[in-house]
Amino acid sequence: MADQDKDEARAGGAEIQAVDRAAQILSVFGPERPKITAAEAAELLDLNRTTAYRYCTSLVAAGLLERGAEPGTFVPGALLVQLGAFAIGRRKVVDLAPPFMRDLCSTTGLTTVLSLWGSTGPIVSRVEEEMTRSIVVTVRVGTQLSLVTAQSKVFLAHLGDQIRVERLIATLPDRQRVALREEVRDLAESGDLAVGSDGYGIHAMAAPVFDEYSICASLALVATNDMLPLDVTSRAADSLRASARALGGAMGASAIVEE
Repeated sequence: MADQDKDEARAGGAEIQAVDRAAQILSVFGPERPKITAAEAAELLDLNRTTAYRYCTSLVAAGLLERGAEPGTFVPGALLVQLGAFAIGRRKVVDLAPPFMRDLCSTTGLTTVLSLWGSTGPIVSRVEEEMTRSIVVTVRVGTQLSLVTAQSKVFLAHLGDQIRVERLIATLPDRQRVALREEVRDLAESGDLAVGSDGYGIHAMAAPVFDEYSICASLALVATNDMLPLDVTSRAADSLRASARALGGAMGASAIVEE
């Protein structure tokens, strides 16, 4: 091999390694870890702290990370959010969902949220709000939801890779892990709605949306606890089920969602 070819091969190998390292650092972010320090990244990825800091600052320069509000921390950057939103926007279900979501929003008078599964949890992909109300509970598009939300529970119950599901659940503290594992098992057996509360008076109720293969999204209602009791026999729950089935039918899941 010529010297030039050897140099190019070495350079190419170094570039691939740099891409791998950058991807590893980005992969540590999630609902339970919205920000990191270089020291945390180094410990999680078995890197030298100086190396981890150099990668983090390079990712900041590229727009993939930003410096967090707390000194020494890094958070996902604008370019990463933009790329994520672009990828989400290409999904068929996001294009088909708006009329179903608007009807559900109008019928219930509640905020309707569509989420898609990301690498470690659901990502809010579209939101419809009931604008006739003076106070509206909403969620920002692009928000990654934690594993204990109603939207996460329906995904965890129906995702095909249950080994991956168990690994995700295993990252939670003991009490949350035990409760979530039991709830997910019940949902997988019943196929019913999932419910959740943020502990501050906000409730959510979520239904799975299937395509011709498996779960492709979660459709949820979000409101204050007085507007949305966690009652899966309520009219709001019935409307949510019907909308999720109708959207699933549009995705080609008539055989799956048929009662």
